[in-house]
Amino acid sequence: MAFKILSPCGILGYGYPLSSFMAGINEQPDAIVVDAGSTDAGPHKLGAGVPIVSKNSCKKDLLPMITEGINHKIPVIIGSAGGSGAKKHVNWTLDIIQSILKEQGLKNVKIAIIWGDIASNVVKERLAEGKVTPLGKMVKELTPEIIDKTNGIVAQMGEQPIIEALKAGADIIVCGRAYDPSPFAAPAILNGYNPAFAYHLGKILECAALCCEPGTTKDCMLGIINEDNFEVVPLNPIRKCTKVSVAAHTFYEKDHPYLLKGPGITMNLKNCTFEEIGNGSVRVRGSQINYDDIYRIKLEGAMPVAFRTFVIAGIRDPLLIAKLELVEDLVKDQVQEYYKEFDPSTYAINFINYGINGVMGDIEPINSRGHEVCVLMEVLANTQEIASTICASLRSTFLHYGYEGRKSTAGNLAFPFAPSDVEFGQVYEFSVYHLMEVKSGNELFKIDYLEV
Repeated sequence: MAFKILSPCGILGYGYPLSSFMAGINEQPDAIVVDAGSTDAGPHKLGAGVPIVSKNSCKKDLLPMITEGINHKIPVIIGSAGGSGAKKHVNWTLDIIQSILKEQGLKNVKIAIIWGDIASNVVKERLAEGKVTPLGKMVKELTPEIIDKTNGIVAQMGEQPIIEALKAGADIIVCGRAYDPSPFAAPAILNGYNPAFAYHLGKILECAALCCEPGTTKDCMLGIINEDNFEVVPLNPIRKCTKVSVAAHTFYEKDHPYLLKGPGITMNLKNCTFEEIGNGSVRVRGSQINYDDIYRIKLEGAMPVAFRTFVIAGIRDPLLIAKLELVEDLVKDQVQEYYKEFDPSTYAINFINYGINGVMGDIEPINSRGHEVCVLMEVLANTQEIASTICASLRSTFLHYGYEGRKSTAGNLAFPFAPSDVEFGQVYEFSVYHLMEVKSGNELFKIDYLEV
């Protein structure tokens, strides 16, 4: 017997065609699994405790998943609820789920909540024991002081607590921060299928139809695990998988071409083969998994570091575009000279010139300038008031700055919006991005059950 997993979309709330989803339901899947989180957008969602998508979009996606899952007795598993998987994000997701159950008249539903929050004192204890290490060379060493400044810490769970919730008979499982493939791998591993296939398939399904041609995160995919292989099956006739598209997605978001580390595991995909089997589907063989001698989980935490105010403006004058960086430096110097009462170490002025190396910066290989440029002026400061004060001066100085060769007396910048200055609020950075040793995959992930 094969094990079938339905993945509705790449991120819960991104949307998917109902026709694709129902095609997946008609295949009688054994689990409906969706990833709801990502750190791709940076640390703000975790630090500020806000969701990655809107409530309306999340509810729209969850409605068919929950109704069909409950009616067909298919477990529904949500990974990294709310985007970052912290307590606020999980509770936000739970509120949506409960409103759906109430509105649809669905009763006797067992919900498992797997918390991904890790207490600061636990991290401090493991840190003192030498059991916390930075994830990569660019990550700073962790200190107790940094932990105290961090707005909560979450950890990526593996499959173990999800399996425990499934064994308890949960109809809906809401996970805190999870390693993206783990919610997909858990039900298959529980049912005796090869963990290497389960995790490799989970790595692909967490982005749904992104492994297709044309690829998208906004469409459904079906994964089928067999005894010695797994299959990736599109559910929309406009999409197909090729061996290249599925193999390419296997390389997705990895720092090594065929090794992929997760909680307590390392996947080795060096010997994988990809075979097109018709109907736009691809069969994969050769996935391998190794279990680490020491079980480590990835910690994530964010702390506030500044306040931001920014301005977006357009420039059309070829004379200004030709010497833009020089003028920006002169404008910056004039603003700093005027506001000598503000310690320069308490704020930063940044220019991003879209049309002139705005994306790649100093490593841009193409030296060309278009006929117009979009300038993003950003000020980061210790307070919102200082950021806005400096930014307003920066904008007005730049607007009227008299550069050499200018034929007009003002109007260097064109503003698409009024008011032009946007107060963003607090800015966060990842203060915790580390690995921590634990006794097992179940040690720190508490599970609560809710009967509705």
